[in-house]
Amino acid sequence: MRSILLVEDDDDLARNLAKFLSGEGYSVTHAAGQTDGMNFLERERFDCIVLDISLKDGNGLAMCSKIKSEYDIPVIFLTASADENCTVAGFEVGADDYIGKPFRPRELSARIKNALRKYTNSAQTFLRCGNITIDTARGAVFKKDDEIFLSALEYRLLMLFFTNKGILLSRERIADELWTLSGEFVGDSTLNVYMKRLRDKIEDDPANPTILRTVRGLGYKAVDE
Repeated sequence: MRSILLVEDDDDLARNLAKFLSGEGYSVTHAAGQTDGMNFLERERFDCIVLDISLKDGNGLAMCSKIKSEYDIPVIFLTASADENCTVAGFEVGADDYIGKPFRPRELSARIKNALRKYTNSAQTFLRCGNITIDTARGAVFKKDDEIFLSALEYRLLMLFFTNKGILLSRERIADELWTLSGEFVGDSTLNVYMKRLRDKIEDDPANPTILRTVRGLGYKAVDE
């Protein structure tokens, strides 16, 4: 089931829209403002974000800009501010689509499907974070324009981070998923070894990583600078 983060401070609208989108087959999480929305993004993975520009807590334009700098997720603005300048500003900060209020729910649903289709098609071929690109069709990894060579487990580890870009992954989850993927037990010391090897290959300065960041005491996450 595809998941949607709805950031909307009108509770009645949010409740009705969440009910409609749930009926369309989506899992919907409602955030009333920017702070709640970013907190949800840090804890959960979403396939699409429907975002109001005018929020009681924060600003939708600023939130969209931050989302696009850290996550590879389509963002659709849903707002009463439908003048040309506001529309242009929305696209300039990276919005994938823009629909004004009042709106027809089925039109929004169609736009969500279209945004998801575009991201799904592109995600099948390339995954990017920082200056690293994974060509999933070829199983090849590039640092800028140069191909780098990873072992099978290093490749699986990098794929795990890139398909969860911006999401904090605990050491336990990483070990469990690698064990499931490789069929071999991945313990704590083994994970340390593979994290070091992977950083040595993809980071400009492995001692000060900018792509695979350590969140002390919690785990790791891939960050797009």
